[in-house]
Amino acid sequence: MSVKPILFEDNVLKMIDQRLLPNEEVWLEYTDYKAVAEAIVTMVVRGAPAIGVAAAFGVAFGARDIFAASFDEFRREFDAVCAVLAATRPTAVNLFWAIDRMKRCAQAHADLAGADLKERLLAEALEIAAEDERINRAMGAHGQVLFADGARILTHCNAGALATGGYGTALGVIRAAVEAGKKISVYADETRPWLQGARLTTWELHKDGIPVTLICDNMAGYLMSKGEIDGVIVGADRIAANGDTANKIGTYSVAILAKEHNIPFYVAAPISTIDLTLSDGSLIPIEERGHDEVTHCGGRRIAPAGIAVRNPAFDVTPARYISAIITEHGLARGDFNTDLAALCAKRPA
Repeated sequence: MSVKPILFEDNVLKMIDQRLLPNEEVWLEYTDYKAVAEAIVTMVVRGAPAIGVAAAFGVAFGARDIFAASFDEFRREFDAVCAVLAATRPTAVNLFWAIDRMKRCAQAHADLAGADLKERLLAEALEIAAEDERINRAMGAHGQVLFADGARILTHCNAGALATGGYGTALGVIRAAVEAGKKISVYADETRPWLQGARLTTWELHKDGIPVTLICDNMAGYLMSKGEIDGVIVGADRIAANGDTANKIGTYSVAILAKEHNIPFYVAAPISTIDLTLSDGSLIPIEERGHDEVTHCGGRRIAPAGIAVRNPAFDVTPARYISAIITEHGLARGDFNTDLAALCAKRPA
């Protein structure tokens, strides 16, 4: 049974502090939107779907603390709350999708009295969280057929239960394959600089009893050349209309290696990660994070002081390197422009 990184109990949002895993399993509690925003910025919670879920609760908390005489007055303060949460991380489109959904919910129930409107918004956040796990399980069912019994699968970063409301996207496909009776083993790239593969993917797969082997980021090509990897699956933070996919930095390199070795490269992501407003990946905003993440590891300096540093948190894999995109409504492959638009058309209004 996969871990759920976000829980709502007794009117408190509880999130596992992913910065401390695997050494400590610490749950932090949140009751206001500014603290939730800070948790997103500082990577207490990470992974596109999980960020969306956390943001939805943040919006609900912000709404709860608004006391306004009219809906117009409420809406002005509500929009300010949403703006704070939207400013936390630019690349993961699920963040903006969840906030927009909460805005639509508020507008649709503008006739409700203040307390009733706030309850409705909290109910919407709870539904977003529950829906995310259902979506991941549907995605797993569609994607697991792509892997044969005995498959050795490489994954990069953490697109598991920890990155979602539960079960996982890429790791959800792996879990579904295991649940279907297949003997699956996983190679996990370490994923510098935050080491999400080393710290998080190995932690949750080991917890579930799924065989996992940790490798350094620069070992993938060697293992592919030796015939030890049968497929690659990753998550996504934003997918453009043509299938170009933004994911954790280093994904692009893995995709090129997979193409060179004729290994299928799959992306697993919910429909909410697809951004049809962007024609291609060059338009996806890429977050640049602080230098200390590169110059330090575990709080200890590993590079000389004063050197220049680049720290893009994501890169974009062109659609030509992607064998299929797995969603809760099925697979897109080949003509991504057509397939992704058709899949998005199945999204509830």
